[in-house]
Amino acid sequence: MVGYTRFPRIECNDGFSMSVQSHSGAYCTPRGGDGPWTHVEVGFPSEREGLLMEWAEDAERPTETVYGWVPLRVIKAVIARHSGTNDEGRAALRAIEFGGSFLDRFKERS
Repeated sequence: MVGYTRFPRIECNDGFSMSVQSHSGAYCTPRGGDGPWTHVEVGFPSEREGLLMEWAEDAERPTETVYGWVPLRVIKAVIARHSGTNDEGRAALRAIEFGGSFLDRFKERS
């Protein structure tokens, strides 16, 4: 069995949400492995977010695109701008930032 890490959508306290991923198929640094990651892929935010636009693959469709290699510090700033996140979002951020055993709860087995 191979473990594949997939994080839940980050749900912010003001209703904003976004997918944040870091795995071998994502636009992230490092690519694959057990982290920690310094840059991640963001996908399909619930609304246009100015802090992310520099990394948009398709800036004309900000809620229907991915954002590659977004620095983790920007992810944290986006979450802070949107009044923080819930326990699941905080756990995902810890897993991305620290990797290793923090990833265990997010690994899917195939």
